Amino acid sequence: MRFTSLIIELIRARPRLVVWIVVLAQAALWLILPLLLYRSPPGDLATVLAYGREYQVGTDLGPPLAFWLADIAFRAAGNHIFGVYLLAQLCAVATFWSLYLLARAVVGGQQAVLAILLTMTVVAFSSPGVEFGPLVLARPLWALLLLHSWQLIGQGRRNAWFAWSIEAGLLLLTTSAAIGLLLLVAAFALATARGRRTLKSFDPLFALLVIVVLTLPYLVWLIRADTLMWPHWPALSDLHARALHWGRLLGGLLLAMSGIVLLVVLDTGWFARNGEDAPIIFRPPVEPVARNFVYFFAIGPALAGSLVAGLFDLDRVVGGAGIALSMSGLAVIVAAGDLIQVRRQRVLRTVWAAAIAVPALAVLVTTIFLPWTGGGEAATSLPAKPIARFFGDSFERRTNQRLRAVAGDPTIASLVSLDNGRPHLFLDKTPERTPWLTMEKFNRTGGVVVWRASDTDGRPPADIVQLFPGLVPEVPQAFDRLVNGRQPLLRIGWAIVRPKGP
Repeated sequence: MRFTSLIIELIRARPRLVVWIVVLAQAALWLILPLLLYRSPPGDLATVLAYGREYQVGTDLGPPLAFWLADIAFRAAGNHIFGVYLLAQLCAVATFWSLYLLARAVVGGQQAVLAILLTMTVVAFSSPGVEFGPLVLARPLWALLLLHSWQLIGQGRRNAWFAWSIEAGLLLLTTSAAIGLLLLVAAFALATARGRRTLKSFDPLFALLVIVVLTLPYLVWLIRADTLMWPHWPALSDLHARALHWGRLLGGLLLAMSGIVLLVVLDTGWFARNGEDAPIIFRPPVEPVARNFVYFFAIGPALAGSLVAGLFDLDRVVGGAGIALSMSGLAVIVAAGDLIQVRRQRVLRTVWAAAIAVPALAVLVTTIFLPWTGGGEAATSLPAKPIARFFGDSFERRTNQRLRAVAGDPTIASLVSLDNGRPHLFLDKTPERTPWLTMEKFNRTGGVVVWRASDTDGRPPADIVQLFPGLVPEVPQAFDRLVNGRQPLLRIGWAIVRPKGP
């Protein structure tokens, strides 16, 4: 009797069940791991929460939707970061499920599972997915937009226009890269006969009206803030350096896909045993327009996003690696053909599990072992809750008022802003970035100024003395990190600016 593994049979018989199992397992991994190892929010998450607490229509960080949702999730969890971690994983689940529905419409349910399994190995969907913000929220919106774009163009389903317009409007309220992504969708529609036929109706006009209504407050803010300006083009002498930067960004995207590349290479006939009877995953033939749709949105966002980022010397691919590589797994499956042989199943399972587990192990090693090497500080090891509680309680005991604002070192100040009283974050060196507070208002309402202290003296740095003349420093407060290792205790210098009013 021919033997076929249980996993292959599950993919053939219950593809949706396989998708739910693997997606929820990965979401649980990246929900539990930060709760166990992170004592402070990763990346810029504390700043995202500080900005979301103000409910501004727009800031220099971009459209407001991600910041608002982060604050809502934080408050709903009782001012605990668990709510934001949960929101980030809900975005991941929604992203993969939407991509599965799109893949099922193109290659069928069985090969759609393979597309999702490949996509999950992309590094951008592992530890960076914990840092909720515009880049993370944009992923499910972009996946849903692609799904409904295919329903409109490839399947002619006019009832998808309303959902498409809502997703386009929310995407514009999430990331500044949304305009470029929508232009890519429009370009594909105009380049295909089905797309042009889809646009020859009144439905796109109604969709445009819905988008304008959703984004009108933010558009008004952009006009009033005078931020609708094209960035400066680089000089001719800078083009060589910008081209190298573009190459590095493309190389980073390829490196993020290394799990997909390794799995594809291992499944080729080069490593197969002689006479191996490999099981086959079948699909119906893919239409040419569907093939073009998948290839266009697998290559277009990555190429355009990296090109714009390289040209204007940006740190990351425009739109984020998650959006740029969201269609990479499906593109590989479409290129593989109607019959996919699954060779060396045990090796493939092991490599896939390793690709999922290695980022988690990297987080564990960085958190536990990096402090013992003396190579630097793990940013997530700072004790956010004790820091916020100490300065909030100290200010209240000294002034008999709750802490209303915090300034000084941006990293430490953003952690203090997570206190239960949710004090305002004031970036004193760049006050235009925090328009809800000015230096005059900060001095009037009072607050705490914090900085990193290198010794027990606790004298403030020269730039803080210049901004806050007459500041009287307190005795620095020492905190333990999650793992101190060879590092000295975290000492934070601080001073109180007393309120000037009743």
